[in-house]
Amino acid sequence: MRRSLKWLAVATTIGMIFILIGGALVTKTGSGMGCGHSWPLCHGKFLPLEISPKLIIELAHRLVSGVVGIMVLVLSIWAWKEIGDIRETKFLSFLSFFFLLLQGLIGAAAVKWGQSDFVLALHFGISLISFASVFLLTLLIFEVDKKFEADKLVIDKRMRFHIVAVSIYSYLVIYSGALVRHTKSSLVCRDWPLCLNDAPALPSNMYEWVQMGHRAAAGIIFIWIAYITLFAVRHYKDQKVLYWGWIIAFVLVCLQVIAGALIIFTSLNLYIALLHAFFITCLFGVLSYFILLYSRTKRDH
Repeated sequence: MRRSLKWLAVATTIGMIFILIGGALVTKTGSGMGCGHSWPLCHGKFLPLEISPKLIIELAHRLVSGVVGIMVLVLSIWAWKEIGDIRETKFLSFLSFFFLLLQGLIGAAAVKWGQSDFVLALHFGISLISFASVFLLTLLIFEVDKKFEADKLVIDKRMRFHIVAVSIYSYLVIYSGALVRHTKSSLVCRDWPLCLNDAPALPSNMYEWVQMGHRAAAGIIFIWIAYITLFAVRHYKDQKVLYWGWIIAFVLVCLQVIAGALIIFTSLNLYIALLHAFFITCLFGVLSYFILLYSRTKRDH
Protein backbone atom coordinates (compact mmCIF):
# COMPACT_ATOMS: atom_id res chain seq x y z
CA MET A 1 0.00 0.00 0.00
CA ARG A 2 2.75 2.50 0.97
CA ARG A 3 4.75 1.64 -2.18
CA SER A 4 1.73 2.44 -4.36
CA LEU A 5 1.34 5.76 -2.55
CA LYS A 6 4.99 6.57 -3.27
CA TRP A 7 4.56 5.83 -6.97
CA LEU A 8 1.46 8.02 -7.09
CA ALA A 9 3.28 10.84 -5.27
CA VAL A 10 6.19 10.77 -7.72
CA ALA A 11 3.89 10.60 -10.74
CA THR A 12 1.79 13.49 -9.40
CA THR A 13 4.86 15.63 -8.76
CA ILE A 14 6.05 15.04 -12.33
CA GLY A 15 2.53 15.76 -13.55
CA MET A 16 2.55 19.09 -11.74
CA ILE A 17 5.78 20.01 -13.53
CA PHE A 18 4.06 19.23 -16.84
CA ILE A 19 1.19 21.52 -15.85
CA LEU A 20 3.58 24.38 -15.09
CA ILE A 21 5.61 23.90 -18.26
CA GLY A 22 2.39 23.43 -20.25
CA GLY A 23 1.00 26.69 -18.90
CA ALA A 24 4.21 28.48 -19.91
CA LEU A 25 3.95 26.86 -23.36
CA VAL A 26 0.37 28.09 -23.76
CA THR A 27 1.44 31.63 -22.87
CA LYS A 28 4.63 31.62 -24.97
CA THR A 29 2.82 30.37 -28.07
CA GLY A 30 -0.24 32.58 -27.58
CA SER A 31 -2.48 29.51 -27.42
CA GLY A 32 -4.69 30.68 -24.56
CA MET A 33 -7.60 31.19 -26.95
CA GLY A 34 -6.85 28.06 -28.99
CA CYS A 35 -10.27 26.71 -28.05
CA GLY A 36 -12.03 30.06 -28.37
CA HIS A 37 -14.18 31.21 -25.46
CA SER A 38 -15.39 27.68 -24.77
CA TRP A 39 -14.49 25.84 -21.56
CA PRO A 40 -14.09 22.97 -20.67
CA LEU A 41 -15.04 22.00 -24.24
CA CYS A 42 -13.09 23.28 -27.24
CA HIS A 43 -15.15 25.48 -29.56
CA GLY A 44 -18.18 23.86 -27.96
CA LYS A 45 -17.11 20.33 -28.91
CA PHE A 46 -15.17 17.48 -27.35
CA LEU A 47 -12.93 17.29 -30.42
CA PRO A 48 -13.30 20.05 -33.03
CA LEU A 49 -12.93 19.14 -36.68
CA GLU A 50 -10.66 22.07 -37.51
CA ILE A 51 -7.36 21.34 -35.79
CA SER A 52 -4.65 23.97 -35.37
CA PRO A 53 -1.34 23.95 -33.43
CA LYS A 54 -2.71 26.44 -30.88
CA LEU A 55 -5.82 24.32 -30.38
CA ILE A 56 -3.70 21.20 -29.79
CA ILE A 57 -1.50 23.00 -27.24
CA GLU A 58 -4.45 24.45 -25.32
CA LEU A 59 -6.47 21.21 -25.43
CA ALA A 60 -3.46 19.12 -24.34
CA HIS A 61 -2.83 21.51 -21.42
CA ARG A 62 -6.46 21.21 -20.32
CA LEU A 63 -6.33 17.42 -20.58
CA VAL A 64 -3.09 17.14 -18.58
CA SER A 65 -4.41 19.58 -15.96
CA GLY A 66 -7.61 17.57 -15.59
CA VAL A 67 -5.85 14.22 -15.22
CA VAL A 68 -3.23 15.57 -12.81
CA GLY A 69 -5.97 17.35 -10.86
CA ILE A 70 -7.62 14.00 -10.21
CA MET A 71 -4.23 12.56 -9.21
CA VAL A 72 -3.66 15.43 -6.77
CA LEU A 73 -7.08 14.86 -5.20
CA VAL A 74 -6.45 11.12 -4.82
CA LEU A 75 -2.96 11.76 -3.42
CA SER A 76 -4.27 14.30 -0.93
CA ILE A 77 -6.97 11.97 0.42
CA TRP A 78 -4.68 8.93 0.44
CA ALA A 79 -1.83 10.75 2.18
CA TRP A 80 -4.30 12.19 4.70
CA LYS A 81 -5.35 8.65 5.61
CA GLU A 82 -1.90 7.03 5.49
CA ILE A 83 0.36 9.64 7.11
CA GLY A 84 -2.16 12.03 8.62
CA ASP A 85 -0.36 11.74 11.94
CA ILE A 86 2.55 13.77 10.53
CA ARG A 87 1.94 17.41 11.39
CA GLU A 88 2.24 18.93 7.91
CA THR A 89 0.33 16.29 5.96
CA LYS A 90 -3.20 17.63 6.23
CA PHE A 91 -2.14 21.22 5.59
CA LEU A 92 -0.15 20.27 2.48
CA SER A 93 -2.94 18.00 1.25
CA PHE A 94 -5.38 20.89 1.44
CA LEU A 95 -3.00 23.39 -0.19
CA SER A 96 -2.09 21.11 -3.09
CA PHE A 97 -5.66 20.58 -4.26
CA PHE A 98 -7.06 24.00 -3.32
CA PHE A 99 -4.47 25.97 -5.29
CA LEU A 100 -4.63 23.60 -8.25
CA LEU A 101 -8.39 24.10 -8.32
CA LEU A 102 -7.92 27.85 -7.97
CA GLN A 103 -5.51 28.07 -10.90
CA GLY A 104 -7.96 26.02 -12.99
CA LEU A 105 -10.78 28.42 -12.17
CA ILE A 106 -8.63 31.44 -13.04
CA GLY A 107 -7.71 29.79 -16.34
CA ALA A 108 -11.36 29.05 -17.08
CA ALA A 109 -12.37 32.62 -16.23
CA ALA A 110 -9.68 33.97 -18.55
CA VAL A 111 -11.07 31.87 -21.41
CA LYS A 112 -14.70 32.70 -20.76
CA TRP A 113 -14.51 36.39 -19.85
CA GLY A 114 -10.89 37.47 -20.20
CA GLN A 115 -8.61 38.80 -17.48
CA SER A 116 -6.06 41.57 -17.16
CA ASP A 117 -2.39 40.72 -17.59
CA PHE A 118 -1.78 41.48 -13.91
CA VAL A 119 -4.38 38.88 -12.87
CA LEU A 120 -3.22 36.29 -15.38
CA ALA A 121 0.33 36.65 -14.06
CA LEU A 122 -0.92 35.15 -10.78
CA HIS A 123 -1.79 31.94 -12.62
CA PHE A 124 1.76 30.57 -12.70
CA GLY A 125 2.45 31.53 -9.08
CA ILE A 126 -0.72 29.83 -7.86
CA SER A 127 0.23 26.68 -9.76
CA LEU A 128 3.67 26.83 -8.13
CA ILE A 129 2.14 26.75 -4.65
CA SER A 130 0.21 23.64 -5.63
CA PHE A 131 3.39 22.08 -7.07
CA ALA A 132 5.39 22.90 -3.94
CA SER A 133 2.68 21.37 -1.74
CA VAL A 134 2.64 18.15 -3.80
CA PHE A 135 6.44 18.06 -3.81
CA LEU A 136 6.65 18.45 -0.02
CA LEU A 137 3.88 15.90 0.45
CA THR A 138 5.94 13.48 -1.64
CA LEU A 139 8.99 14.13 0.55
CA LEU A 140 6.92 13.40 3.65
CA ILE A 141 5.70 10.15 2.13
CA PHE A 142 9.30 9.11 1.47
CA GLU A 143 10.22 10.24 4.98
CA VAL A 144 13.11 12.34 3.71
CA ASP A 145 13.32 14.23 6.99
CA LYS A 146 14.11 11.07 8.95
CA LYS A 147 16.59 9.92 6.33
CA PHE A 148 18.58 13.13 6.60
CA GLU A 149 17.99 13.49 10.34
CA ALA A 150 16.48 16.91 9.86
CA ASP A 151 15.18 16.85 13.41
CA LYS A 152 18.81 17.25 14.54
CA LEU A 153 19.47 20.35 12.46
CA VAL A 154 20.13 23.60 14.26
CA ILE A 155 19.42 26.74 12.24
CA ASP A 156 20.68 30.06 13.57
CA LYS A 157 18.80 33.34 13.42
CA ARG A 158 20.50 34.61 10.26
CA MET A 159 19.79 31.44 8.30
CA ARG A 160 16.20 31.38 9.55
CA PHE A 161 15.72 34.94 8.32
CA HIS A 162 17.25 34.20 4.92
CA ILE A 163 15.18 31.05 4.40
CA VAL A 164 11.89 32.81 5.03
CA ALA A 165 12.74 36.13 3.40
CA VAL A 166 14.27 34.79 0.18
CA SER A 167 11.41 32.31 -0.23
CA ILE A 168 8.84 35.10 -0.01
CA TYR A 169 10.93 37.32 -2.28
CA SER A 170 11.27 34.51 -4.85
CA TYR A 171 7.50 34.57 -5.24
CA LEU A 172 7.66 38.27 -6.18
CA VAL A 173 10.38 37.47 -8.74
CA ILE A 174 8.20 34.71 -10.16
CA TYR A 175 5.23 37.06 -10.43
CA SER A 176 7.31 39.67 -12.21
CA GLY A 177 8.52 37.02 -14.67
CA ALA A 178 4.96 35.88 -15.34
CA LEU A 179 3.99 39.51 -15.87
CA VAL A 180 6.73 39.81 -18.51
CA ARG A 181 5.22 36.86 -20.37
CA HIS A 182 1.61 38.00 -20.15
CA THR A 183 2.34 41.59 -21.15
CA LYS A 184 4.49 40.29 -24.04
CA SER A 185 7.46 42.27 -22.76
CA SER A 186 10.07 39.54 -23.25
CA LEU A 187 11.84 41.16 -26.20
CA VAL A 188 11.03 44.80 -25.56
CA CYS A 189 14.66 45.27 -24.46
CA ARG A 190 17.07 44.04 -27.12
CA ASP A 191 20.11 44.27 -24.85
CA TRP A 192 21.06 42.38 -21.68
CA PRO A 193 21.44 42.97 -18.78
CA LEU A 194 20.57 46.63 -19.39
CA CYS A 195 17.81 47.98 -21.61
CA LEU A 196 19.80 50.30 -23.84
CA ASN A 197 17.96 49.88 -27.17
CA ASP A 198 20.66 51.90 -29.01
CA ALA A 199 20.72 54.69 -26.41
CA PRO A 200 21.31 54.48 -22.63
CA ALA A 201 18.24 55.82 -20.87
CA LEU A 202 15.63 54.92 -18.31
CA PRO A 203 12.76 52.67 -19.49
CA SER A 204 10.39 54.79 -21.54
CA ASN A 205 7.17 52.75 -21.38
CA MET A 206 5.33 50.23 -19.20
CA TYR A 207 6.70 47.22 -21.09
CA GLU A 208 10.30 48.28 -20.57
CA TRP A 209 9.61 48.95 -16.89
CA VAL A 210 8.07 45.47 -16.52
CA GLN A 211 11.06 43.85 -18.23
CA MET A 212 13.70 45.80 -16.32
CA GLY A 213 11.80 45.40 -13.05
CA HIS A 214 11.98 41.64 -13.51
CA ARG A 215 15.68 41.76 -14.39
CA ALA A 216 16.45 43.86 -11.32
CA ALA A 217 14.44 41.48 -9.11
CA ALA A 218 16.21 38.47 -10.65
CA GLY A 219 19.60 40.12 -10.12
CA ILE A 220 18.83 40.68 -6.45
CA ILE A 221 17.76 37.09 -5.84
CA PHE A 222 20.89 35.83 -7.65
CA ILE A 223 23.15 37.89 -5.38
CA TRP A 224 21.10 36.97 -2.31
CA ILE A 225 21.20 33.21 -2.94
CA ALA A 226 24.93 33.46 -3.75
CA TYR A 227 25.48 35.12 -0.35
CA ILE A 228 23.38 32.52 1.51
CA THR A 229 25.22 29.70 -0.28
CA LEU A 230 28.57 31.15 0.79
CA PHE A 231 27.26 31.46 4.34
CA ALA A 232 26.03 27.83 4.28
CA VAL A 233 29.34 26.57 2.89
CA ARG A 234 31.23 28.35 5.67
CA HIS A 235 29.00 27.56 8.63
CA TYR A 236 26.94 24.46 7.77
CA LYS A 237 29.51 21.96 6.50
CA ASP A 238 28.40 19.47 9.16
CA GLN A 239 24.71 19.81 8.20
CA LYS A 240 24.65 18.32 4.72
CA VAL A 241 21.01 19.04 3.97
CA LEU A 242 21.51 22.80 4.18
CA TYR A 243 25.06 22.64 2.80
CA TRP A 244 24.15 20.81 -0.41
CA GLY A 245 20.67 22.27 -0.55
CA TRP A 246 21.97 25.82 -0.92
CA ILE A 247 24.58 24.71 -3.45
CA ILE A 248 21.77 23.20 -5.52
CA ALA A 249 19.74 26.39 -5.10
CA PHE A 250 22.70 28.46 -6.33
CA VAL A 251 23.19 26.21 -9.37
CA LEU A 252 19.49 26.55 -10.20
CA VAL A 253 19.48 30.34 -9.87
CA CYS A 254 22.58 30.49 -12.12
CA LEU A 255 20.81 28.38 -14.73
CA GLN A 256 17.76 30.61 -14.38
CA VAL A 257 19.80 33.75 -15.05
CA ILE A 258 21.60 32.15 -18.01
CA ALA A 259 18.30 31.00 -19.51
CA GLY A 260 16.86 34.49 -19.04
CA ALA A 261 19.79 36.02 -20.92
CA LEU A 262 19.59 33.41 -23.69
CA ILE A 263 15.92 34.23 -24.19
CA ILE A 264 17.02 37.69 -25.30
CA PHE A 265 20.04 36.53 -27.35
CA THR A 266 18.00 33.86 -29.18
CA SER A 267 14.97 36.13 -29.71
CA LEU A 268 12.66 34.08 -27.48
CA ASN A 269 13.66 30.53 -28.37
CA LEU A 270 10.74 28.41 -27.17
CA TYR A 271 12.83 25.60 -25.65
CA ILE A 272 14.99 28.02 -23.68
CA ALA A 273 11.88 29.85 -22.49
CA LEU A 274 10.43 26.57 -21.22
CA LEU A 275 13.73 25.74 -19.48
CA HIS A 276 13.50 29.16 -17.85
CA ALA A 277 10.13 28.16 -16.37
CA PHE A 278 11.48 24.72 -15.39
CA PHE A 279 14.47 26.10 -13.48
CA ILE A 280 12.37 28.52 -11.43
CA THR A 281 9.95 25.69 -10.65
CA CYS A 282 12.81 23.55 -9.30
CA LEU A 283 14.27 26.48 -7.36
CA PHE A 284 10.93 27.23 -5.72
CA GLY A 285 10.64 23.56 -4.78
CA VAL A 286 14.06 23.67 -3.07
CA LEU A 287 13.19 26.86 -1.20
CA SER A 288 9.90 25.30 -0.11
CA TYR A 289 11.84 22.35 1.26
CA PHE A 290 13.97 24.74 3.30
CA ILE A 291 10.76 26.18 4.75
CA LEU A 292 9.71 22.65 5.73
CA LEU A 293 13.09 22.04 7.38
CA TYR A 294 12.86 25.40 9.14
CA SER A 295 9.50 24.43 10.61
CA ARG A 296 10.73 21.05 11.84
CA THR A 297 14.16 21.73 13.26
CA LYS A 298 15.47 22.87 16.60
CA ARG A 299 16.20 26.55 16.84
CA ASP A 300 19.40 28.10 18.09
CA HIS A 301 18.39 31.21 19.99
